[in-house]
Amino acid sequence: MPRPSRPVSDAAAPPRIIGGELRGRRLEFVPHERTRPMKDRVRETLFDLLGPTVRGTLVLDLFAGSGALGFEALSRGAARVVFVERHFPTADALGRSARGLGVTDRVEVRPGDAFAWARRLAELPTGSPWLAFIAPPWPLLQERAADVVALVAALDEAAPPGSTLVVESDVAFDPAALPDPGGWEHRAIPPAVLHLHGGLVS
Repeated sequence: MPRPSRPVSDAAAPPRIIGGELRGRRLEFVPHERTRPMKDRVRETLFDLLGPTVRGTLVLDLFAGSGALGFEALSRGAARVVFVERHFPTADALGRSARGLGVTDRVEVRPGDAFAWARRLAELPTGSPWLAFIAPPWPLLQERAADVVALVAALDEAAPPGSTLVVESDVAFDPAALPDPGGWEHRAIPPAVLHLHGGLVS
């Protein structure tokens, strides 16, 4: 099945925070062929599902792009966010967004390959639940499907009790490939699908 395309104008729109203390604030954004900000309506559905228990979590925003997911979580009370983004101009923009929003004390930007985090999760604190966002560019869901699944499995194994994993995919992705396939909640907001697993889902 061919992957759905996204309009260029939608992909290039600077994201805004849609809820919480930073509601309405715009993020720095560097348009790039592999940077695909999640639409507002998909993000709103996601955070409605997660509910107020986002508060106090350590957020991992892998394949961070604009950082819309991580900054949205901070706005809604997450304790801290670690952004991982391999495109260096985009990683620099994450730092500018953190400074512009006044949240640098709660943000860490780590430029690099998100897939490498399957081997680095022991570095992260486990004193509070994690909220891990895995929203790779959709072509990677086909090109590196085994690596995506391995990353999700490593997160699921390393995360402390009460943690939640969120995978965003296109409709072509087969969720049966995810670890513990029966333990996921799936919400389709075409052309996106949200897959949620763990303790924060309300």
